[in-house]
Amino acid sequence: MDWLLDLYHRHGDWRDLTLVMLSPVFAVFIAMEAWRFRRTGVFDFRDTFDSLNSGGSYLVADLILLVVLVLPAMGWVYDHRLFTIAVTPWRFLGLFLLVEFLYYGFHRGSHRIRWFWCAHVVHHGSEKMNFGTALRQSWFYPVAGNWLFYLPAVWLGFEPRWVLFALSLNLGYQFFVHTTWVDKLPGWFEYVFNTPSHHRVHHGRNPQYVDKNFGGMLIVFDRLFGSFVPEEAPVDYGLEHPFPTHNLFWLNAHEWRAMFRDMARETTWGMRLAHLWKPPGWRRHGNGFQG
Repeated sequence: MDWLLDLYHRHGDWRDLTLVMLSPVFAVFIAMEAWRFRRTGVFDFRDTFDSLNSGGSYLVADLILLVVLVLPAMGWVYDHRLFTIAVTPWRFLGLFLLVEFLYYGFHRGSHRIRWFWCAHVVHHGSEKMNFGTALRQSWFYPVAGNWLFYLPAVWLGFEPRWVLFALSLNLGYQFFVHTTWVDKLPGWFEYVFNTPSHHRVHHGRNPQYVDKNFGGMLIVFDRLFGSFVPEEAPVDYGLEHPFPTHNLFWLNAHEWRAMFRDMARETTWGMRLAHLWKPPGWRRHGNGFQG
């Protein structure tokens, strides 16, 4: 681990550690929720362990790839920016709203483009809805290119680390919408913000809930672009094509293998490559899991 610490000391910044610094807060809320809903089935030990294991390893992988891949690429775009926007409190608020809009694009794209879904699928693998589920993230987000969605903010003139800091705060808020503990909130709040009720819908595999409610902190872009659905019927959580394993590697890699197997079954390169940008369910063969 010394090489990792040295790498961070040479290239890191306190803003890179936002989610790491929030981890004790997350741990407290997970413990409180687990105690509140003990013996109710809201938590399952193996499922929660998978989520925590996935989240912890994701933070390590993400920090490494942030330093060696994401920041250099964003730095190149920043060197060719349109303007230089110094961050003030009001400009940071504008940046935060811009990042929310870009997050909506990333999140919707991650459900409709299989290449990005290969990484995002990890987050939807749990059939439970609790604070632990929020931590279930993919090792391969930077490799898949989730950071590409935020380049417009950098190109516009915001320094990359401020963009990523705004994103980290957005993701920090999203931890708290992964729960059944909170019912619907006051109407004005439900209309503007992403809430546990809205996000329960997003994690549902009910036909009426699939690919809905993509917002991060806000729900306004879902309302504007027609992807909003309110929570009405009880939510059935998990994937349409479940992946039954507790192996950490395959939790992260199973959809990549399924996609490449589907590509290999095609007879032309055009059809093979189409699997990269077509929706996840397009010409899918099985669930890709064979032990």
